Order: sequence, then structure tokens, then C-alpha cells
Amino acid sequence: MSYPPGNGEISNAGRGSRPGLFEEVRRRLRLKHYSLRTEKAYLGWVRRFVAANGRRHPRELGVVEVEHFLSGLAMLGQVASSTQNQALSALLFLYREVLGTELPWLENVVRAKRPQRLPTVLSAPEVARLLAHMQGRTWLLASLLYGTGMRLMEGLRLRVKDVDFMRQEILVRDGKGGKDRRTVLPRSLAEPLQRELERVRLLHEQDLSAGAGRVWLPHALARKYPQAASDLGWQYLFPADRRSRDPRTGAQGRHHIDDAVLARALKRARAHAGIAKPVSAHTLRHSFATHLLEAGYDIRTVQELLGHKDLSTTQIYTHVLGRGASAVRSPLDL
Repeated sequence: MSYPPGNGEISNAGRGSRPGLFEEVRRRLRLKHYSLRTEKAYLGWVRRFVAANGRRHPRELGVVEVEHFLSGLAMLGQVASSTQNQALSALLFLYREVLGTELPWLENVVRAKRPQRLPTVLSAPEVARLLAHMQGRTWLLASLLYGTGMRLMEGLRLRVKDVDFMRQEILVRDGKGGKDRRTVLPRSLAEPLQRELERVRLLHEQDLSAGAGRVWLPHALARKYPQAASDLGWQYLFPADRRSRDPRTGAQGRHHIDDAVLARALKRARAHAGIAKPVSAHTLRHSFATHLLEAGYDIRTVQELLGHKDLSTTQIYTHVLGRGASAVRSPLDL
């Protein structure tokens, strides 16, 4: 059983001027302010689901086909549990929000197993070596992720106004679960961040002179505050090198840098630093949490800084510290 991507749109022939299925899914996603990343992922899963069922319209399908599709991902596709959950979320959105149909409880879905793995953590000397082989904006972004514990997209989506030098805090807006939180602003990054903000200010002035300079605003703020999109405070802290057009509005503006830019920089720095462990932006977040616990900070404080809803998620770092089973001395060694 295979699931081809299926790029064609399903038409609504004979249904007047109603939009096609994928067009309607896209419209509903944007109406509810889903990110472009989520939009792309959900549309991809809807296309695969339709293609896997002989390009029949989802109105003609139901819980049996959904269960069969999701189980196939686990058994034949051997996808990770997070991937299967994303596919499930996409199909639930399709039926609930677009087709207005509630799917019964999907009790017969074969669930992909979620592996229990400890996070990869760099030691403090390894972090120092890694950052020593980076420079410019990628160095600043990597340092900020390690120094604050932010997720990659939280760092990329930072706006100028989110950095509070007086309070030495960073406001993380619309984090995982749609929640705002505050995290620490590393003192050692205050001066580099000031220089970066000055660069952003000059770049924004150039954009305004060129008739651009408007940035995407979340949650319909552009309609509520028409001038906010061109305000310096709303500009991204890490803007892209080139202006681009917003696929939602067609307006020309400057988005934040692509996450692949940092991924490539980390890969090069890891090789030059001679670090054997795999390194990603999330590795820096794991290292932040572990090093704070090593320094004696309360686990509740670390939970708040990381934005974890459940303390059990933060407690995984105690195993990395050796405060779990590995902290117990064997009776053979007593």
C-alpha cells in the first residue's frame, strides 16, 4: 500500500461556484490563523488521504478509510508517532472544520510506537567549541537559543519589541500551545543584540524607502492596527536577506530567515569543532535545561522558562543529569 502525494485539486463540478476541496481547506486554515507551515503540512496529508482512496471525495469516505490510512502509516510507512498524530490532526480538521462532520472515536487505528529516548545534550565545553566556530547572525541566533532555551521557531519569530533590555527578559509570544511566556535575556548577548537591532533598523528604513517594509502580523492585527505592520517594533529580529511576497496576501515584505540557514551553520560548526554527537537547534534547548539543573536551579523554574505544560516533560532532564536510576549506588559498590 502506498500513499502518493496527489497534487491535483478535487473539483466541485455540478455544485455551482463553490471552491475546490483543497482551496476550502486552505481558506479555513487561514481563517483560523494557522501558520503557513501547518497549512502546508495539513494540505499534504489531505492530498495523500484522497490519493490513497482512489481520489474519491472525503464526503464519500468515513471512519473506516481514515483508520485504514492512519494504520497504514504505522504498519507500512513505519512513521514516527508524531508524524501519525500530525496526519490525524489534519484529517480531523478536514472533517470537523471543512466538511462539518464529526468522526467517531478512532479505536481501531494501529498506533505508531513512541520511542522513549533521552535528549542529546552537549557539555558546556562542547557548546563553547561549537559557538566558537560560528559567526555573524547564525552565531547570535545559536547563542540566543542556548542562552534562553527557546525553540527554533520561537527564536526565528522574535520581533524587535520582544527584547526587553531594561528587565533583561525576552517575551516569547504564541509559543507551543499558543501561550506567551518570559525567559532570560543573557547579559553577554546584550551588546551583540543591540548591534543587530541597529542593523534591523537601517534595513527597515531601506525597505520603507523602497515602498515595502510591511511585515506579516498574527491574528488579524493588521486589520485592527493598519500601521503596525510597518512599525519597527513589529519587524523580525532576524530578518531574511531578501524581501519576498506573502503567499496569503501577495504583499511584499521581509520575513525572518529560513531555519535551514541555522541548520547548515550548526552542521559546519559541529564538524569543525570535532563534536561526535548530533547537533540541532533543539540540542541547544536541551543543553540549556540540563545546564541550569546542573547549576542548582529549581526544576519548576526551568519548566517555566522552557514553557512545558507538564512537569514530567521537564523531568526527563534529571535522567540526563544522573539523578534518576544512575544516581543510585549499586550495593556491590557500597
